Amino acid sequence: MTAIRALLLCLCLGLPAGGQPFLRLRPSPSDNLPVKDIVEHPDPEYDPKEQDLDERTLRKKLGSHFDPGFMAVAVPGPANASGAAAAAGRGRAALPAELRRLELGPPRGPRLRLGKKARRKVLQWLWAHTHCPVFYAWKDLGVRFWPRYIKEGNCLAEKSCSLPEGMFCKPVKSVTKTFLRWHCQGWSSQKYCTWIPVQYPLISECKCSC
Repeated sequence: MTAIRALLLCLCLGLPAGGQPFLRLRPSPSDNLPVKDIVEHPDPEYDPKEQDLDERTLRKKLGSHFDPGFMAVAVPGPANASGAAAAAGRGRAALPAELRRLELGPPRGPRLRLGKKARRKVLQWLWAHTHCPVFYAWKDLGVRFWPRYIKEGNCLAEKSCSLPEGMFCKPVKSVTKTFLRWHCQGWSSQKYCTWIPVQYPLISECKCSC
């Protein structure tokens, strides 16, 4: 990339829209992530019973989709600190290739000449103020999902990430994890309930964007 204006490039990547949240969760546009809390039917009759929550049976049903890095059956500990660690140490971390190639100076003026150490410090300062790590936190999806705990990513958007200010950290990529969803059809004693697989989108990358 060329000059600081490269930091102002808008990257707005769309993802396919989804369906109804009660039936199946699919990837939604990046600006709509993370997924909002689902409004559940309040009647506990629509909750799975104890015999429906046998872990061995549900693990077998979910199969290879079970990802212990992003889902948990019991109350998990704190989410890993990858986002916080990245935020704290990004100035010392290896600079991305596009930033290492950055030409310092005004867009139409002469190139700014700096010593190797001074240039690296300037680039590290830019990286520290424009990098957008993903911050993870565990979220309880409720008893009608299995596993019920998901490690959800978020983009920190409390302050601008661009120079000059005006852009913010936003989701640009997502991955989907397969969960089991307790789904009931019919009413009262005539209803039929079972576990069905659903796709749950998670933020996997944040970038400084318009």
